[in-house]
Amino acid sequence: MLSEFEEVKDKAEEISEDIKSELEEKSEEVSEEVKEVEKSSKIKAGRFIDLTHTENTEKKTLKIEDIKFKEQEKEEEELDENNKGISEYEIPTTENLSTNLEVTEEVVEKESIFDRLKKGLSKTRDSFTSSLTNLFTRNVKIDDDLYDELEEILISADIGMNSTIEIVDELRGEIKKRSIKEADKIYPVLKEIMIKKLDENNLDNKIKFEKGKLTVILVIGVNGVGKTTTIGKLANNFKNEGKTVMLAAADTFRAAAIDQLQEWAKRADVELISHKEGADPSAVIFDAIKSARSKDVDVLICDTAGRLHNKKNLMQELDKINRTIDTHAVNSNRENLLVLDATTGQNAVSQLREFKNVTDITGLILTKLDGTAKGGVIFPLQVEVEVPVKYVGVGEGIDHLQKFDSKSFVEAMF
Repeated sequence: MLSEFEEVKDKAEEISEDIKSELEEKSEEVSEEVKEVEKSSKIKAGRFIDLTHTENTEKKTLKIEDIKFKEQEKEEEELDENNKGISEYEIPTTENLSTNLEVTEEVVEKESIFDRLKKGLSKTRDSFTSSLTNLFTRNVKIDDDLYDELEEILISADIGMNSTIEIVDELRGEIKKRSIKEADKIYPVLKEIMIKKLDENNLDNKIKFEKGKLTVILVIGVNGVGKTTTIGKLANNFKNEGKTVMLAAADTFRAAAIDQLQEWAKRADVELISHKEGADPSAVIFDAIKSARSKDVDVLICDTAGRLHNKKNLMQELDKINRTIDTHAVNSNRENLLVLDATTGQNAVSQLREFKNVTDITGLILTKLDGTAKGGVIFPLQVEVEVPVKYVGVGEGIDHLQKFDSKSFVEAMF
């Protein structure tokens, strides 16, 4: 606003200078004309006479005064108009600027989150959307062939057989109900059904937090899914939300796992509780719970060794860790989050089913969505196995782990 005021002021000064210059030029012209009249009169009379009272001189004098008056009026009108423009704007106060800045930052942040998700799902979208576009623009008739091709596209995006059949069946009903005759009108209806499908079980995608109550998050998964990296990003998210966070390095089996988590703890600026490599994971969890309670920590995130569901000794170790938490973190909020690699497609669904058979899984974190065209795997995970996806990883940066939202996810797919 201040910069606009300065621009208007500068413009007014320029106009004033132009008017002044123009007035001087016209005055000089009139003076020359007066001199010519005087000269002519002198020649005609053959002698010098007083021209100040002659008819010609009076006309020229009136002409100069008339020009000056009109130019002055023009200048005043220009300045009034410019000042009117300035008065239409509210001169920003410090409070207004602060409020506007906060609103702008909030909008930018919301946009950046969706843009990041959309960018992360680019491989899925490029494959999925191009196929749908070709299908709906190529077909002018809605028939069984169109539905068969649509099923193939959905399955190829790893949406799963059961979810695909349910989506297509519901689409048939909606098309009939809404009397849709043109194939290109199916697009928005399909998007609407897919959003509805992800939310049909009313699953809670939020992490449970209560003021003054410790939340213990046990993170599990097979090797190579990005478990330790995800813990670092998760800690950063909670820290940015104003929560106090502590990490427990209970993966004492894998070489360099503790060092890796230590690096992420530094990046997220949170405390880490760890023992030496090869120590008892349950002992690490015990010490971490004790420390978290004494320091009124809001969230304790526990890393665990990568394990397969069919490794009996590792699954027994996981059971022991759960008992330690139940015994020493009484009345705490519990979360057992399974980290899955989206690039594995339907194998991720198999892993979830197997882990769910041996331990309670309260939520999922799906990583590496930016590296696959099979982002549709979220559908069978959340719809068929009925475990909520709580976070999705869409990049390597520390702020590239996002809360899962069904509507935003489907919008980004399209």
